[in-house]
Amino acid sequence: MSRTIKFAKPGGPEVLQFVEVDVPAPGADEVRIKVKAIGINRAESMWRTDQYIEPVTFPAGLGYEAAGLVDAVGPNVTGVAVGDVVSVMPSFSQNQYFTYGEIVTLPIHAVVKHPASLSFEEAASVWMMFVTAYGALVEDATVGKGDFVVISAASSSVGLAAIQVAAYQGAIPIALTRTSAKKQQLFDAGAAHVIATEETDLVQEVLRITDGQGARVVFDPIGGANFAKLISIISFQGIVYLYGALAEGPAHLPVLDMIAKMPVVKGHNIWLTSGDDARRKAAVEYVVKGLEAGALKPVIDRTFRFDEMVDVHRYLENNGQFGKIVVTV
Repeated sequence: MSRTIKFAKPGGPEVLQFVEVDVPAPGADEVRIKVKAIGINRAESMWRTDQYIEPVTFPAGLGYEAAGLVDAVGPNVTGVAVGDVVSVMPSFSQNQYFTYGEIVTLPIHAVVKHPASLSFEEAASVWMMFVTAYGALVEDATVGKGDFVVISAASSSVGLAAIQVAAYQGAIPIALTRTSAKKQQLFDAGAAHVIATEETDLVQEVLRITDGQGARVVFDPIGGANFAKLISIISFQGIVYLYGALAEGPAHLPVLDMIAKMPVVKGHNIWLTSGDDARRKAAVEYVVKGLEAGALKPVIDRTFRFDEMVDVHRYLENNGQFGKIVVTV
């Protein structure tokens, strides 16, 4: 039996309920894991409110990331064995699999042996943040030396990962944050420049930093009315990635800037990378190499206990964290 979190209807954090479930032996190509830590993502808050990229089938579980010990393996499973320390990469529908539980079953393609240097809490943090950033900045944009990369919501876990990945590639990360409160932390995290958007003219500052050329890449999880400013700061034929919807309402596009700059605007999510065997393998190799070199390191904001999951979601939705929220089991 396993204590597992389910919800029967969309709503606030209070809809999350602990239930006792029997976790059967894993099926073909599945692995059963005793969970030690769970990484928390904004996508799970959206899933809980049924405002995600796919509709929820109720009653529902939730959760994309975890780390723990392999408890059992199903038929056809190779590469991991009972007792192995593993972590989970988001590469499945939460209608089929989930990680908010003491014992969970996942598809083998989502299970990764993580480096021994990582704690369970760190291992539960790495894949969503680094693979999301890697997919856009390395796999697609192939950013390199001298490229300016503007990163919105830079103090989020994916934002911090993007700072590290851009710097690892030799690019110049420009971190955006609302106020100066987290400015030094962002410099310490590897940002070359930090702009407090409520205190400084964003467009003028980016043009100053880039000597009038604009940024080659913008990496944004917000959208909304201010999205037009991000188009204004892009270089000619630059790329804007929109990977979240933190702002309410539609993203605005400045028509004349679109015509003059001819930017590429792309929706982005982790599935393009994690949903493909070859791309997923390359991403794991890249992240593991970066972790071993010390160029990539998950930043953990705060750790909660499993019993506190309702409070975890309330904290998540306050948008005050710097890095990843992790739950220990």
